[in-house]
Amino acid sequence: MIPFRYIVLMALFMILASAPGAFADKGKVELAYVEWSCATASINVVKAVLEEKMGYDVEITPVSAAAMYQAIATGDIDGMTTAWLPVTHAHYVEKMKDKLVDLGTNCEGAGIGLVVPTYVTISSIAEMNDYADRFKGQITGIDPGAGIMSKTELAMKEYKLDKFDLMEGSGGIMTAVLKDKIRNNEWVVVTGWTPHWKFARWDLKYLDDPKGIYGGAEEIHTIVRKGLDKDMPEVYRFLDNFHWTLADIGQIMGWNADGADPADSAKKWISENPEKVDAWLK
Repeated sequence: MIPFRYIVLMALFMILASAPGAFADKGKVELAYVEWSCATASINVVKAVLEEKMGYDVEITPVSAAAMYQAIATGDIDGMTTAWLPVTHAHYVEKMKDKLVDLGTNCEGAGIGLVVPTYVTISSIAEMNDYADRFKGQITGIDPGAGIMSKTELAMKEYKLDKFDLMEGSGGIMTAVLKDKIRNNEWVVVTGWTPHWKFARWDLKYLDDPKGIYGGAEEIHTIVRKGLDKDMPEVYRFLDNFHWTLADIGQIMGWNADGADPADSAKKWISENPEKVDAWLK
């Protein structure tokens, strides 16, 4: 007769073995992202699903936009979830298109441009030079490798914004400057994009872009390395299915902006949206 303690141990083993990822080395998934608020939100959700629901070991690495595309093209990284197309990241994709796999849109309705508080009385980029003093001759940007920075450099050339300097920094610096200027009711113009939590926090508007430098509505795409479909078909299928809305990503960005840990926000979101997560896993 089998001792009771062995029966208990066997039952416990079977329970643990049935848990996602338990005693099964499903492999390591390596993903890259740029430390923009939208990218941070999406990559942590993907990481949480891969780990919590699928049992993979996932490493996410913050890099510059250029390094992110290069790492996927060389196969050093498996993928990413924040390719802004057809405008912002077009130069990266065009340069490396034969070495990347575009899985398509994971979020629609995105956009980029120059953003000001609604109390700023101008409505177009074409008016900026006339009010350069009010803006103190500065456009507050983000990291120099971002697509929006190259588009802003082009906008400055096309609109002849010779009274302005484009200030490099980061997403965090940009929002800190915006917060300070709004607190003092001062004029400020920043590089901006949707989705971003700042639009829920403050009354902001995009300046009109009659020359179309920043393009129209953007889409956020998921891009992976070649061969992922063969090496990790389950991961490939999930990333191909991953899709959500501006409201979804905006909710997480808001939590993070209020001080929540991005990993905790991601886990909270997937626990509150089981139907959407289940659809990704089919």
